[in-house]
Amino acid sequence: METMPPKTSPLISAEELKDKLTTQGLIVIDARSGKDALQLFALQHIQGALHVDLDDDLAAKPLHAAQGGRHPLPAINSFSALLGRLGIQPASSVVVYDDKGGANAAARFWWMMRAAGHEDVRVLDGGWQAALAAGIAVSTEIKTTAGTADYPVNTWQWPLVSLPEVSGATQDSDYLIIDVREAFRYRGESEPIDLVAGHIPNAVNVPYLENLSADGKFISPEKLGALYKSVIGDRHPEKVIVHCGSGVTACHTLLALDAAGITGANLYVGSWSEWSRNDLPVAKGEQ
Repeated sequence: METMPPKTSPLISAEELKDKLTTQGLIVIDARSGKDALQLFALQHIQGALHVDLDDDLAAKPLHAAQGGRHPLPAINSFSALLGRLGIQPASSVVVYDDKGGANAAARFWWMMRAAGHEDVRVLDGGWQAALAAGIAVSTEIKTTAGTADYPVNTWQWPLVSLPEVSGATQDSDYLIIDVREAFRYRGESEPIDLVAGHIPNAVNVPYLENLSADGKFISPEKLGALYKSVIGDRHPEKVIVHCGSGVTACHTLLALDAAGITGANLYVGSWSEWSRNDLPVAKGEQ
């Protein structure tokens, strides 16, 4: 499988963002999540940034995690309306950050925007910590936006797979299922979030943290390409399924693949949180 870095990286350095912050039309999104995310945003954020919340904005409220997992995608019209409220239109230039190297919700927002057909969206490499280290202007002022019309999209345009499709892929060697959770969760040694420990049979483990260097920034496109080519082999990306616990950190690996020039892999949004609640086979230990 040949890979090449994309013409425009899905990542942006803090130094480049610092230079672009005065650009007309640039929209910066703070995607830090968790119970104290809004408080942290109010205390300090990149100047002019707007906040999105993983649970309220980037996921639907699941009736039961057995149907779609803990963070199912919202309806496309809901996401379209959110983008409109944020003032995002097809010509907008967008940068998103979080405080977990993109693995919290920034990569999820990036994937959703790309899946909505938006091209000009990038994740801040190194996130909030890199912004502070680079001396990017921060503020306590909460910016308001008048909003615009809903973003013109009516379907997710990037590949998604459902639980039955993943189940079929476990029996088909043409497919590769990548589990990006930490190794101890994959091996089933313990499970801190979901109800059952283990992994989807025949899935391979490439923890999302392998995408990052010690400073919390992504390793080079060349290293990412070598890492994933060694796992994917000659498969076409359309035969690759990426999942995590609930479809959030899986987007971090899809971002890493994109940075390496590997596009077209499938996101399994339901991920382990859905699979493990449906009385399906569970594997433990190393693959």
